[in-house]
Amino acid sequence: MTDYDSPWKEAISLYFRDFLEFFFPNIAADINWQRGFEFLDTELQQIKRETETGKRDADKLVKVWRTDGTETWVLVHIEIQSQRQSKFAERMYLYHSRIFDTYRRSVASLAILADEQTRWRPTQYQKKLWGCRALLKFPMVKLLDYDLSQLEHNSNPFAAIVAAHRAAQQMGEDVQQNYQRKLQLVKSLYQRGLSRNDIVELFRLIDWLIALPAKEEQRLWTEVESLEQEDQMPYITNVERFGIQKGQQVSLVRVLEARFGEIPSSLREQVSQIRDLEALERLLAQVVSIQSLEAFQSELNSLIREEGEEFMPYITSVERFGIKKARLEDIVRILEVRFGEIPSSLREQVSQITDLEALKRLVVQAVSSESLEAFESEL
Repeated sequence: MTDYDSPWKEAISLYFRDFLEFFFPNIAADINWQRGFEFLDTELQQIKRETETGKRDADKLVKVWRTDGTETWVLVHIEIQSQRQSKFAERMYLYHSRIFDTYRRSVASLAILADEQTRWRPTQYQKKLWGCRALLKFPMVKLLDYDLSQLEHNSNPFAAIVAAHRAAQQMGEDVQQNYQRKLQLVKSLYQRGLSRNDIVELFRLIDWLIALPAKEEQRLWTEVESLEQEDQMPYITNVERFGIQKGQQVSLVRVLEARFGEIPSSLREQVSQIRDLEALERLLAQVVSIQSLEAFQSELNSLIREEGEEFMPYITSVERFGIKKARLEDIVRILEVRFGEIPSSLREQVSQITDLEALKRLVVQAVSSESLEAFESEL
């Protein structure tokens, strides 16, 4: 089952202002963005516990300042269920009233309906008894209302996210059709006037929402490589480099553990700071024959340098290709260091392995096997 909650939560965290400008432009215009905003995750979790309405991963509570200087809170509630939810409006009311009751803050409760039920459009909750009435009306948008053809060249990140969400809902048994949907979404990222960073982030979110079989992901990746080479914009393809770095770092740690047992966390941290691929390759070649952890530490100290790049919290299909490529190359490199040139038939056998965990185990086997024949028996 597709995980819609997590990508939406991530998207709002990355692009909160864009979110309001896309879905609720009148609200966005009344916010003083120069004062910034603050996500109130701790406060929201407290409200959820007290209302006992169940976990809603896509909800966000944000502190903002209006243009008149007033502090206010914005509760964004995203309903992604595929069926009508009878308690939805009641949940909106409970969250709204509980926030005011607990924190005495004005709050605007906003609803995004990402389901596929055309006629389900709750916009208020009301309870009445003997002339007493409790009422909450809340702004609501329905993703089904958006004309996707009008979003194709929209530079707001949420135009791409809405298109990806709708495409994910339409995924069926036709693998070719699913492939074309995802390919068109990825291609559209280059036509929206987006920054390099936004293209990479939105690719990651699209990849999160729309999963394809491994064969089709490889096909998509080849298409993206060609596209970026033609346009001389190596944005997404650089994500593979992150995967290769990550894969080689993991291989280094695994080989060290295989040779010397448990290694200090400080050494793991130092390995994770090495970004240069050639340096990682040299270290991997050395670690197979190096005499001690101390000797390895000495080599490592000369290579460490600080960089600002951070790995993405979600591993995309492109990163997986990079990790796979790194582990395949690491296995071959270790075998060559230990046993000299290896047969092309063995290279071919290793290249057919796609499971990342299996490749991780084979890195260790390449270090510890007594012979090529012993290693081959593990395949």
